[in-house]
Amino acid sequence: MDYLKRDLERKFLNTNTFFKAILVTGARQVGKTTMLKHLANKQDRTYVTLDDIAARDLAKRDPALFFQMYKPPIIIDEVQYAPELFARIKLLCDESDIPGLFWLTGSQHFQMMKNIQESLAGRIGILELYSLSKREIDGINYDEELAFSLDELKKREQYAKQTDIIDIFEYIWKGGMPQTISANTEQRQDYWNAYVSTYLMRDASELGGITDTLRFGKFLTACAALIGRQLNYKTLADASDIAQSTAKEWTRLLQGMGIIYLLQPFANNALKRLSKTPKLYFFDTGLAASLSMWPNAETLINGPACGYYFENFVVTQLVRNYAYSPTKAALSYYRDQNIKEIDILVEKGKYFHPLEIKMSASPDYREVKKFAVLDKVALERGAGGIICMTQNVMPIDSNNCFIPCNLL
Repeated sequence: MDYLKRDLERKFLNTNTFFKAILVTGARQVGKTTMLKHLANKQDRTYVTLDDIAARDLAKRDPALFFQMYKPPIIIDEVQYAPELFARIKLLCDESDIPGLFWLTGSQHFQMMKNIQESLAGRIGILELYSLSKREIDGINYDEELAFSLDELKKREQYAKQTDIIDIFEYIWKGGMPQTISANTEQRQDYWNAYVSTYLMRDASELGGITDTLRFGKFLTACAALIGRQLNYKTLADASDIAQSTAKEWTRLLQGMGIIYLLQPFANNALKRLSKTPKLYFFDTGLAASLSMWPNAETLINGPACGYYFENFVVTQLVRNYAYSPTKAALSYYRDQNIKEIDILVEKGKYFHPLEIKMSASPDYREVKKFAVLDKVALERGAGGIICMTQNVMPIDSNNCFIPCNLL
């Protein structure tokens, strides 16, 4: 398969002109190494992976000798396996004025992140790469950042593909792992089986000390069954035959491995009785669909979980968008004790942008009336709307639109 341009490339190259070390985190197989090798194509840059036991042993045993053998500028893959390198990297950064000496990849395992923050504070830029977005697979690039006003959405509409539920759910069912894009159904299922039994189980053992692979496999499947719902440790624990405290530890581990995303609930002192429970999503819906044994996209579309998978798709496309864009945004969801809910709140600058998610081509426009609950908070309510299967951007009122999901 030809190389697919990644949206993170722009941000990475910008970061590379400022920091002496850059860490690209993310789940296994999302394309971290492929992207870095592509960007280093015309450079004289050393490459080493700590999946190689001999290289890992040398890195842990003698970091100084390691960097005599593998000289900067360098790409070091899976750096979480040798935190002993961080002190040496700090020393080499301090001895040089050259930015971009160290390109590192690894998982966001909490212990590694703690080591990096303690050892390389001020010297390292940390970025996260996810599996391919639908937009990356379609080869669509937008010049402007995502905005939710009618005028900005109309600009995007000129370049986007037409919304097609079959096309959307083919992506949702297949997922965005680069190796699966051109695979057939049997090859894709074999890939996911191997992904779970090798990468996930091995990392769970090495990073989390998990030895009970049978229960951990049940836990993964239980997480997939909760996709798009509020996190419930008791449900996960009961399904996996583990203690709730273990379910919390394993959830944290899956977060660190880049497998699941927890959308935090909105919190504000001006509003009472808000939910404090995050919602659970998978960064790659293809993995969730495989764990839940959906045999094809058509079955998933017509199944009882279709709305949850569509919501997962929208949320994680937004996560990707803001991880790669120049301007940061915070994502949350709103739910109060009256079960009044807003699916997504995008907090950007001084504005909140409220968004509903509906797997419909003609959702009820009255859904936007619930956005008024935000008028009690200090920040201003900005443009928002309903992200749905509509073909074209259509205004609902002066602040909200029907937004085709293909514009994300």
